[in-house]
Amino acid sequence: QVQLVESGGGLVQAGGSLRLSCAVSGNIFSFNAVGWYRQAPGKQRELVARIFSGSVTNYADSVKGRFAISRDNAKNTVYLQMNSLKPEDTAVYYCNARGNVNLYWGQGTQVTVSS
Repeated sequence: QVQLVESGGGLVQAGGSLRLSCAVSGNIFSFNAVGWYRQAPGKQRELVARIFSGSVTNYADSVKGRFAISRDNAKNTVYLQMNSLKPEDTAVYYCNARGNVNLYWGQGTQVTVSS
């Protein structure tokens, strides 16, 4: 059973930073990609950033230059460093792992950015 456990969310003022962590059970290289999605109230879940098994990354246009995704292979953990946070970044952030057949989701962590 694959488990993704997120941590690091919280309340921060605009312009501040947070780092989210996603601990993945099992070998992180067994997944084609691990990434972060977010869902704000009344909106659809959207991709924020993801990292592929070959270390290629991609980002939503809204976070380019502010967020950075990285991976610690030894810890089977993926991080999302979020800088210059804006109130519109407020959402529940979900970790996602994509295997050959299945998609796995974490329980989500709330990020709230106050103006």
